[in-house]
Amino acid sequence: MTIENEALTLKKRFRGYFPVVIDVETAGFNAQTDALLEICAVTLKMDEHGDLHPASTLHFHIEPFEGANLVKEALEFNGIRDPFSPLRGAIAESEALKEIYKLVRKEQKAADCSRAIIVAHNATFDHNFVMAASERSNLKRVPFHPFATFDTAALSGLAYGQTVLAKACKAAGMDFDNKEAHSALYDTQKTAELFCGIVNKWKALGGWPLVSDETEKTQ
Repeated sequence: MTIENEALTLKKRFRGYFPVVIDVETAGFNAQTDALLEICAVTLKMDEHGDLHPASTLHFHIEPFEGANLVKEALEFNGIRDPFSPLRGAIAESEALKEIYKLVRKEQKAADCSRAIIVAHNATFDHNFVMAASERSNLKRVPFHPFATFDTAALSGLAYGQTVLAKACKAAGMDFDNKEAHSALYDTQKTAELFCGIVNKWKALGGWPLVSDETEKTQ
């Protein structure tokens, strides 16, 4: 695929960052002490017109790490009644992260981006759990920026006047099934759709590509 306008490439759209949509389900709010129970990652790609779309998806159920705290109210909220049930098909958080990072590095390199960045709804929460799990797993080469994120709660507040994921999706004209919510897979897919929609809408409204100084001088 050849793109004449370099501004319509993924590496230029986000200053060299490769956006990866993440959602986690957990057994509490404390990333240091509470279990990570589910994670999903959706990578993104740019088409020849400069529009953003979901690309690859990885989804894992996670075994609670040794000594992890399990908050009853959190388990009731996300519907994971028994985190230790063999029916979940859960794997160690280290194995899940290794697979996600392998995919991210491969697609980041293909897009010629310099570093990956987490996209999430209320992104600080997901970022904290990913980083804490990476530290517990002794993973030294984490592809994501250590503190920067793209937060779709903030972006959808700007674009649609809504910050709750379900309400933002509906305001954007997307379907949202509340019965499927709080599944990492479903929430990540919807967050990816929402983020792509906001980015593409901004381009359609004329907000991207930016007019360069040289172009302005010739007008």
